[in-house]
Amino acid sequence: MRPQPIPPQPGQESVWDYPRPPRLEPTTKHIRIVFNGVVIADTRRAWRVLETSHPPVYYIPPEDIRREYLQPGAGRSFCEWKGAAGYYTLEVNGRRAENVAWYYPKPTPTFAAIRDHVAFYAAPMDECTVDGERVTPQPGGFYGGWITADIVGPFKGEPGTTGW
Repeated sequence: MRPQPIPPQPGQESVWDYPRPPRLEPTTKHIRIVFNGVVIADTRRAWRVLETSHPPVYYIPPEDIRREYLQPGAGRSFCEWKGAAGYYTLEVNGRRAENVAWYYPKPTPTFAAIRDHVAFYAAPMDECTVDGERVTPQPGGFYGGWITADIVGPFKGEPGTTGW
């Protein structure tokens, strides 16, 4: 059963207007990630993946990430749209977060632009911002979307959404 979408106000997007299969689009929004007091990523060259019922996931170019803090993670997963994903563990000055970021080393042709770009779960970070606004992590723990004031749901991952 499809939930009742929240009507977007001017300047907002509804995740229920996002497509399935998902869409990939470039963004010049300022994306910034801080972990243990260190800026890990800072870019205006990210890509957004937009999928029905999910807030945007931001993929950051490797050149705009402090890669010295990333270590190969143990996780692997598969997305029917993007392909096989690998994971990174983040360690900064003794603080460690396991499998906190993911990437697609060989994405499907539709998502080739995000090859080796990295997406981060917001919850373990000190701060993730989009154009200076602190994001709210997508509920549920598994999903990696970032919620900002210009995105309305309800969102996959909230209680009662397993059947969507």
